[in-house]
Amino acid sequence: MATTRQIIAKQVREARDKKGWTQEEVAQKAELTSTYYAMIERADPKANVSTDKLAKIAKVLDTTFKI
Repeated sequence: MATTRQIIAKQVREARDKKGWTQEEVAQKAELTSTYYAMIERADPKANVSTDKLAKIAKVLDTTFKI
């Protein structure tokens, strides 16, 4: 069974792919570092994504995330 972190990572990656954007583009638009954003997409346990940052990503990608 996938972890919450993995579920979020998959949805973020799919939303970005749908837009045809790079990780760098999304990170820049969401005011995040590209390294941190990449960690979110990889479901890296070191990337403790806050709801505020997740909301920024969702707004930039014009989507919602379901857990």
